[in-house]
Amino acid sequence: MLVGQWAAPATGATIPAARVVRDASSRQIVLLAERHDAAEHHRWQLHTIAALHGRHPAMVLGFEMFPRRAQPALDRWVRGESTEAEFLAESDWASVWGFDPELYLPLFHFARMHRIPMVALNVERKLVDQVAAEGWAAVPPEAREGVSDPTPPRPEYLAELGAVLRDHPMDAEPDVTRHQRFVEAQLVWDRAMAEGLVATARAEPSALVVGIIGGGHVERGFGVPHQLHALGVRDVAVLLPWDEPRDCAELVPDLADAVFGVAAPIEPRRAEMGIGVKPRDDGVEVVSVRSEGVGARAGLRPGDVIARAAGVPVVTAASLRAIVGRQPPGSWLPLDVRRGTTTRRLVARFLPAP
Repeated sequence: MLVGQWAAPATGATIPAARVVRDASSRQIVLLAERHDAAEHHRWQLHTIAALHGRHPAMVLGFEMFPRRAQPALDRWVRGESTEAEFLAESDWASVWGFDPELYLPLFHFARMHRIPMVALNVERKLVDQVAAEGWAAVPPEAREGVSDPTPPRPEYLAELGAVLRDHPMDAEPDVTRHQRFVEAQLVWDRAMAEGLVATARAEPSALVVGIIGGGHVERGFGVPHQLHALGVRDVAVLLPWDEPRDCAELVPDLADAVFGVAAPIEPRRAEMGIGVKPRDDGVEVVSVRSEGVGARAGLRPGDVIARAAGVPVVTAASLRAIVGRQPPGSWLPLDVRRGTTTRRLVARFLPAP
């Protein structure tokens, strides 16, 4: 498909932008997908929200990025009562999401400028992590943040999640146990966001509710849309950005209601450490180190816990990625690393630009 055009995955045919906006703005809920670190996806979201708002000014924006406890901070921001820095601090952005806020601030400012309510759709990540570690049944009802039992997934979603899990670092648990808990964690995540969207739609029946959510939760109707349908909401549109180099074989008929072609990124490639990590209460734990990568050259080993990077506490994998991603070529990044009972200072050295 061509950059700058809408297309219907079901037919491959180009769709006029006006028709996409008209049809989507008549729905109860619209889901706009993204890859979290893709600036072009967020630009597309902003333009699409602006077009939808032009046809349906009564709007609410729901965000995967915020847990429900951040709602007061979102309300203050929309009312114009906090600065950018205050909003990011009050919403605990660095801990709850951690991706570069510059990617999302244009969306937040659009909401603030037009006084569009922003809604925190998510739950605490520690709940999802607990489910992944122990299973949904092990979480006491009072600790579930009001989330109800997720609807079982479609077989195709199970297969897709299995493929995702195979790309994650392996542990010592039997495959069936790890897979079941991983699926349960994903379903809880999907269910929580779906319930947040439904509650918003019911509280604001005249509003167009727009969800800003990662593509893995909405593509092919597997995640959030599946849970929305189970909750009785079927008037849903799913719109996706389609990256120019993406394999067209993935443009399957049930991928979304419509996709929009975006150009290949023009931003410089972001720095990478070449490590796999998992969250802990006291930092992020290194679970894999790619040979010849920046992390390996710095001396990182599996089992190390990165507590601080450039003097900034590391609280999530996303926050570490954000810090690393801002490193220019040829720079050095000091890391405070706990190994066993000792803490040491390692330095990640990024190669100069060719």
